[in-house]
Amino acid sequence: MPKPSDVALEIGTPPGSSRTSEEFEQVPYPGNTTTAEQYWAPPRHQIEEELPLHYMNEEKTRRRVKAGGAASHENEGRQYDVEYDDDKGLYYDKLKSVNIPRIGRNIRRTPPPTNLTEFIQQNLEHIVPAIYTLLSCWTRFYEIGKAAFVVWDEAHFGKFGSHYLKREFYFDVHPPLGKMLVALAGALSGYTGYFEFKSGSDYGDDVPFVAMRVMLALFGVGMVPLAWYTAVELGLTWRACHIVALLVLLDVAWLCISRFILLDAMLLFFTFSTVFCMTKFHNQQNQSFSIDWWLWLSLTGISIGCVTSVKWVGLFVTLLVGAYTIEDLWDKFGDLKMPIRTYFKHWIARGICLILIPLVVYMASFKVHFLILNHSGPGDAQMSSLFQANLIGNDFAQNPLDIAFGSKITLKNVGYGGGLLHSHVQTFPIGSNQQQVTCYHYKDNNNEWLVMLPWEEPPLDPNAELRFLKNKDIIRLHHVPTTRNLHSHPVAAPVTKLNHEVSCYGNSTIGDVNDHWVVEVVDDLQRGSVANIDRIHSLTTRVRFRHQILGCYLRAANAVLPQWGFKQIEVSCDKENNPKDAHTYWNVESHWNDRLPPGEQALYRSPFFRDFWHLNVAMMTSNNALVPDPDKEDVLASKPIDWPWMHLGLRMCGWGDNQIKYYLLGTPIIWWAGTSSLILSLVALGIYLLRMQRRYKDFEPNEWDHALYVGKVAFVGWSFHYLPFLVMGRVTYVHHYLPALYFSVLMTAHLIDQFIFRSQRLKEQTKYVIFAIIVFVIVGTFWWFKGLAFGIEGPAAAHWGLRWRKSWNIY
Repeated sequence: MPKPSDVALEIGTPPGSSRTSEEFEQVPYPGNTTTAEQYWAPPRHQIEEELPLHYMNEEKTRRRVKAGGAASHENEGRQYDVEYDDDKGLYYDKLKSVNIPRIGRNIRRTPPPTNLTEFIQQNLEHIVPAIYTLLSCWTRFYEIGKAAFVVWDEAHFGKFGSHYLKREFYFDVHPPLGKMLVALAGALSGYTGYFEFKSGSDYGDDVPFVAMRVMLALFGVGMVPLAWYTAVELGLTWRACHIVALLVLLDVAWLCISRFILLDAMLLFFTFSTVFCMTKFHNQQNQSFSIDWWLWLSLTGISIGCVTSVKWVGLFVTLLVGAYTIEDLWDKFGDLKMPIRTYFKHWIARGICLILIPLVVYMASFKVHFLILNHSGPGDAQMSSLFQANLIGNDFAQNPLDIAFGSKITLKNVGYGGGLLHSHVQTFPIGSNQQQVTCYHYKDNNNEWLVMLPWEEPPLDPNAELRFLKNKDIIRLHHVPTTRNLHSHPVAAPVTKLNHEVSCYGNSTIGDVNDHWVVEVVDDLQRGSVANIDRIHSLTTRVRFRHQILGCYLRAANAVLPQWGFKQIEVSCDKENNPKDAHTYWNVESHWNDRLPPGEQALYRSPFFRDFWHLNVAMMTSNNALVPDPDKEDVLASKPIDWPWMHLGLRMCGWGDNQIKYYLLGTPIIWWAGTSSLILSLVALGIYLLRMQRRYKDFEPNEWDHALYVGKVAFVGWSFHYLPFLVMGRVTYVHHYLPALYFSVLMTAHLIDQFIFRSQRLKEQTKYVIFAIIVFVIVGTFWWFKGLAFGIEGPAAAHWGLRWRKSWNIY
């Protein structure tokens, strides 16, 4: 690899310019140093200025040459610059090409290493992150199988992985990529998928839980080198890069969450990778549309797709990339030298890489999800009836096609997240006190109804000619298990007070006209509009039920009943006639009639895009329903205002004296320093802006731009990952703060870097002492609290000194 003294950068005269290269200012290079000296040596004060390529233009271009000469190095149109480390940042000893159209053939390349020494010298910048990666392996893998029982949410995500291995369809509020990776870890470990993953239950000898935990912990291992390389790309000094790596390596919360069969390590890994790819792309801006530029822009998009395919929290880092992109395009809009065609190419490139590619990755995860889970399972009822009809083990496709009076049916609400029309013997404690009617997302006999004639007509003769159900027919829906009739009356619904209550009333011989419903056909997924429909079909025909007397429509939205209604979905009669309201649409799902022939599988096809959209809306609906339950206290939940100052931790398992115990709590100094740095950054920004207004010069222009760029990445990233939780209605836990913590860590290192390691007022020895103290405090605090992640054995009270705040329920 050439030395800095051997390589010089020459920006030639731009086409059409009358200026010669000799008119540009010449900036002396630092003196000769070896590669090793560049990397390990302390910053050199004799270096007066370092000007990155992306600050150079025709007016500002400066040539770097050796002191006392104007030597340059040029290779037939492709020129190179070697970066070096100084007080202004840690850079790699590598060649970066300037985007010049003509590429020469005689490019000097580093020859392949012939021995270990040359290999180390050529890859010296990777030695430190490799060491940190090994340390990360130790922290993540150490005694990872110590708890041979199901810990915390392993009960959920381990079970979901089992469904993939058994190919049973299930439903969850999170996208599928992370759970498919859990299943992959299980498959590679030899797991068969038949363990139930009950919370707190012991793993049997046939469950390779240690191997599964190790494979998933690799995502936690990868967080540390990603943090190092991101700090390098952000231009932090070598000491600040060490601090970032140590903070990520030694946070107890990140460590603890990475050691179990959970999704959080994957979410954090892809969050880190998205930020890394974005910063890497930022440093390619001087080479627009080069191979590296396209590579890192595309990898940013792929990483966005992956993080959002694990959990929707990944959308927050997507917002960060979006904000960066908008600012970048706005700056380019103000570049009057950029041709309009080039500007539009930038828009198109970002549209392809940051919108289309993430969307393709996200949709591909669902496509694989549907392909694997092709058997009927516990989550069927969350999907459309047509989707369920195509699952192996489901008999919907064998349903008789035409619905007739006397048929036994189940009714599926077509609205996204809709369930099955349901009733049970329990009554409403308010209102009419009649039998409850709800929507239920699981299959049982209480979902079954008979299609009956209205009261004024003679009873149905089972031996008479079949009478098929048609548009505008008046029917009674008779609940099979309890023999009562679907009923509505002018009594307010229990939750949606503006609607009428829907209940079950009477029996096979007792009832009134309030049991009558008019069938109104909406359309048919196979036959089209109502004009083409003569008979109502199972699965495909969508209908509405209008109350004959009140004129209201049977509706099941997403209003959840209180505990007396078993948290099931409220069914009410909507007074407003909104033909576009899908929550008033119903279709026949199961259909039994011995007098009718079975249907044909070929009639039931469910398009992927419809299933994809349906599942995502159902996930969103269910996620929004995860609200705090006022009827019971969730001892594990916490509020977002508790997180930045680490007011509460989380017990991840039982707390008996004879159990191994895990407590999700961060390393205090890391969390508190991160929150303090965010506050201090705003104070510092305000002071610097006031001083700039008074014409004080604290920064060179490029230094201010760099400091502001790093600060924006850290503060805006933290804001996007934290502030939304303040307005969310759903229940929250301390682990929801872990992605936001990363940005407070970057801000901590950035401020230490700006005020200490880049300070010209402090001596080099002072910087080393401060750096050593910081490292000691981080390592010492981690060592004190490491048992929370590695497992507390024996009585918790025997582990003295862990309760730094009274609100921590460790003891």
